[in-house]
Amino acid sequence: MSIAVPFLVFLLVGAFSAYHRLRLPVWAALTAVALVACWLLGANGVATAVAGIIAALIAVPLLLPQIRLPFISTPLLGFYTKILPPLSETERSAIEAGTVGFEGELFSGRPDWQVLLDQPAPTLTADEQAFLDGPVEELCRMTDDWDITHVRADLPPEMWEFIKKNRFFGMIVPKEYGGLGFSALGNHKVIQKLASISSVVSSTVGVPNSLGPAELLMHYGTQEQKDHYLPRLADGREVPCFALTGPWAGSDATSIPDFGVVCMGDWNGANVVGVKLTFDKRYITLAPVATLIGLAFRMYDPDGLLGDKRDIGITLALLPRETAGVEVGRRAMPLNSPFQNGPVRGQEVFLPLSQLIGGEAYAGKGWQMLVECLSIGRSITLPSTASGGAKLAAVVTGAYARIRKQFGLSIGRFEGVQEALARIAGNAYTISALSEASAAAVARGELPAVPSTISKYHCTELGRQVAQDAMDIHGGKGIILGPRNYLGRSWQASPIAITVEGANIMTRSLMIFGQGAILCHPWVLKEMKAAMLPDEDERVREFDRNLFGHIGFAISNAVRSLWFGLTAARFGKAPGDAYTRRYYRKLNRYSAALALCADTSMLLLGGKLKFKESLSGRLGDVLSQLYIASALLKRYEDQGRPETDHPLLAWSLLNAVHKIEVALSGALRNFPVRPVGWLLWALIFPLGRRATPPGDRLSRRAASLLMSPNEARDRLATGVFTTPGPTNPAGRINSYLQAVILAEPVERKFLKAIKGSDIEGLTFTAQLDEGVREGWITGEERRQLEELRAMTVDTISVDDFDPAELRSAGYRDESQGRREVA
Repeated sequence: MSIAVPFLVFLLVGAFSAYHRLRLPVWAALTAVALVACWLLGANGVATAVAGIIAALIAVPLLLPQIRLPFISTPLLGFYTKILPPLSETERSAIEAGTVGFEGELFSGRPDWQVLLDQPAPTLTADEQAFLDGPVEELCRMTDDWDITHVRADLPPEMWEFIKKNRFFGMIVPKEYGGLGFSALGNHKVIQKLASISSVVSSTVGVPNSLGPAELLMHYGTQEQKDHYLPRLADGREVPCFALTGPWAGSDATSIPDFGVVCMGDWNGANVVGVKLTFDKRYITLAPVATLIGLAFRMYDPDGLLGDKRDIGITLALLPRETAGVEVGRRAMPLNSPFQNGPVRGQEVFLPLSQLIGGEAYAGKGWQMLVECLSIGRSITLPSTASGGAKLAAVVTGAYARIRKQFGLSIGRFEGVQEALARIAGNAYTISALSEASAAAVARGELPAVPSTISKYHCTELGRQVAQDAMDIHGGKGIILGPRNYLGRSWQASPIAITVEGANIMTRSLMIFGQGAILCHPWVLKEMKAAMLPDEDERVREFDRNLFGHIGFAISNAVRSLWFGLTAARFGKAPGDAYTRRYYRKLNRYSAALALCADTSMLLLGGKLKFKESLSGRLGDVLSQLYIASALLKRYEDQGRPETDHPLLAWSLLNAVHKIEVALSGALRNFPVRPVGWLLWALIFPLGRRATPPGDRLSRRAASLLMSPNEARDRLATGVFTTPGPTNPAGRINSYLQAVILAEPVERKFLKAIKGSDIEGLTFTAQLDEGVREGWITGEERRQLEELRAMTVDTISVDDFDPAELRSAGYRDESQGRREVA
């Protein structure tokens, strides 16, 4: 027997143990048994003994705490303490505020898919469904987006009244305070539907139900504050806004210069302890119409009226609009999307401590309060808005591509258009799954810090891509604004969602992996907490336990990455059906690769990793796409594994897997320590990169689903406003699809007959008359062609205006005044 056999057995047993994450004593026992078996079967005795000695040198020190703790763990603890990255207040609050859901499994390198599949399918309550079918449907019917965005630059008074009367502003407020008491899922569905007809309406309704006074009061308000404000917020007597961002502090909200100084002052005729506020805020949605302003500021107590601490920290307050010194500035105009937005300022505005959210007990805890609620806002409003717009764009663009003809063919038959249609279909399907997954997490009671950031970033980015592709397919129809245009405003407004609640560039490069690497990792946060324990003996023991768990975890992921890379993840236990099992296996592979890269990056770069934003961004992309793919698979399972969804599911999953490999290869090719990058490449891509984006055949199948009635298309359109009406041109065009398809054979027959005749120069009506006389078409077919012509005209028509209609009211008034003077 070859001398190499004992060493090969030693490596194979180690690899087997690492792959299955067997405990160290089990590995030691298996290794001993395997080497004894080799010797009994005739293996070289010296080689077997050497392999046994190597195993013993590894096992004995690690298995004996008397050796491991003083000689291994204690020195490593000292080294770890030196490389431990310092955490800012922002980072510490973000890490401590969130909870970990299935994203933790994705960071484990060996996801337990049953955890995902056991989550209950998201369902609405009877009250939520009735609200969608009733008041939400009615509000959508009332919406004239052109009137809102161009004529009024505001909602009409009757819409404001309807919204308040039907408690749209109180969807999240509990019923005992007069609100609707909806779940996060119900909130998501309402915002999604409203966004499909008007982003101005959806943002107007979404903001009071997102980060703001109501959300903060529900979590932290005193009972007196809840009893007074929540009923007034629910029924619209109070219109809220929340003032956080200012000219000098955007994404770095902990650096806000706005301040409040603790002092004595007059409030309602009494001399009380309070704060004198000086602040300058901008980009505040609903500020121009708000009656109650939530305010974030830094609180100082120079005279020690509240205690010894002078810099109390970021604090939140409720500021009635009529408070002396408050100045609500003129309106901002965000990219022709005239939702109410503007600045709020104040100079030495006095508020009593009773107006601090949560009272004096929560002074200085504002950032923690904000971070806990930000995850909820990021999970609902912006992803839901992107979902509503993308799903509507998908179905109406599919209908338009079928109805609109060039060169005698529906433009959807051209491969270039099919590529864009496939992207629209796949991205809309992805946004829908991701936005619902994050809403469902909140509905389950989670505070999904990492998933909310993933959802906000990717839903808004994919939403912008959908809007771009839809505009390209519509061409002139998309760029000519007017009552018939249903895309232009969405395209103009798409950068708004990219910018707000954390700019997407910062979100990707700093937050997704920055939070995920610590919060989701099974060992890192435990190690960090262990290293900060005050008792030295306990600190070493806890660090030791977590450190060696982490080491085994890292070795396991290296082995799993290599095995999956060599086998292309074709083997291994996986859930799902015959169609999806391969995707679960691929995600197992990339989960191990992410964990391996994350561990290596944190070990070698330590605190410098936070400044390697390109590396963090790419690893964040891997985590994001793993989470997105998981959301897609969960949606497929929740909907009963519909076979008709296979093209959309496959396109979306292949797209996600391809993005994972692009991100991983970018991270490894640019890894700061080049030899380590080469080693990681050999482990993760031993046979090179293999994932490819969706192919042409699959793209054609996905595109075709949008251009004809079918179950998959109907599922994609679920939850958006497609009711045809005079102010919903998208709904009208979508409603034409089936009739247009039924008329196509008649149209082809008629056009063929015309080509063989001499009536091509006649009007359409005259051609129809001649067709009936010649027997080319019947009277019923003539009616069908007339309806087809009317539907086509409505589909392709755009608006035009008298020049005076396009001038601003101020210009018209000025011109009129000059004429009168003349």
